[in-house]
Amino acid sequence: MKKLNLLFVLLIFPLLIYSQEVNDAEFNLQNNSGKWVLEFSDSGTENWKNNWHLDGLIAKVENTPDGMHVQAGPEFGNDAHHMVLWTKESFKGDVKIEFDYTRTDNQTRAVNILYIQATGKGEGEYVEDIFEWNELRNVPSMRTYFNNMKTLHISFAAFPNNDDVQDYIRVRRYPVTPEKGFRKLEVEPTFFEIGLFKTGETYHITAVKTNERLFFKVDVKNASKIYSWDISHLPPLKKGRVGLRHMYTRSAIYKDFRIYTK
Repeated sequence: MKKLNLLFVLLIFPLLIYSQEVNDAEFNLQNNSGKWVLEFSDSGTENWKNNWHLDGLIAKVENTPDGMHVQAGPEFGNDAHHMVLWTKESFKGDVKIEFDYTRTDNQTRAVNILYIQATGKGEGEYVEDIFEWNELRNVPSMRTYFNNMKTLHISFAAFPNNDDVQDYIRVRRYPVTPEKGFRKLEVEPTFFEIGLFKTGETYHITAVKTNERLFFKVDVKNASKIYSWDISHLPPLKKGRVGLRHMYTRSAIYKDFRIYTK
């Protein structure tokens, strides 16, 4: 049995190294190819209302010398205590999103989400421009978003709601359809036991979205991790706003938020 376990390690470990090298190479190719043009910049230290719209009546957003402190409401399980910050600007084509993230909560439940290029699904009152139905998101229930928006969703600094402390990074592509319920929106793979996003520690995040690939890179001190997904089989996202969701009880500081297009 020990020999079999050793053989398994010898066979699999080189594959893991190769996979990571390929991942790094793909990210570097997308990050460095073509000319990225800065379209949006917010240091986080000036009035957040200049660049952002807030969904949620209970959440708090405060500008500090360290960045923009975003705090969802304190009541776990109450949808009114969720929040989403949306860029007032919309972005077309390939996008690169960069920011510094410092977690300020100690929760082991609920998630943070980065929304990429969100628009309404274009049916009924849920028109393409999501700012035309802001009032429908005063209580920012998750279902309002995944039922009625077209967007990519990256969960990070994320935990299940059942006190299982196994953290994860997960991608979903909205909206729900008659063929696809919420759980079927998931884009494989999901990554578990991340071990990042410790409270009080600053992480630099870079997300790159093209029509074919989605990357999520996390830099901390002298280390970095890159996660990637094939999205070539999904309906392409051509434009939309960028959003930051904190589920109830979650809080963090965002600094030097930048968005680039090609």
